[in-house]
Amino acid sequence: MKVRKIRSEINPSLASVQLQLSQLPKAGYKFFRAITPKDKGNARQNTRLAGNTIKADYKYATRLNEGSSKQAPRGMTDPMVEHLDKLVRKILGR
Repeated sequence: MKVRKIRSEINPSLASVQLQLSQLPKAGYKFFRAITPKDKGNARQNTRLAGNTIKADYKYATRLNEGSSKQAPRGMTDPMVEHLDKLVRKILGR
């Protein structure tokens, strides 16, 4: 009987964590796109989520991500990874 009680408490918790973790690609994309420099809007407009991959489909994406813009001096990837790290820690309660 104790085993069933433990399972009934663990399963919903695991399901909740799994659901929250499955949302990370979308959360990462939203953050990445929000911090993408906006001059004429081309970079943001051509940044999309394809499955679990962020596609920056413009010629100067690498330069922007290397910090060539004053609007994103650290690029977009490193800040996004830090943001996701914080989200994961929050989800896992750490």
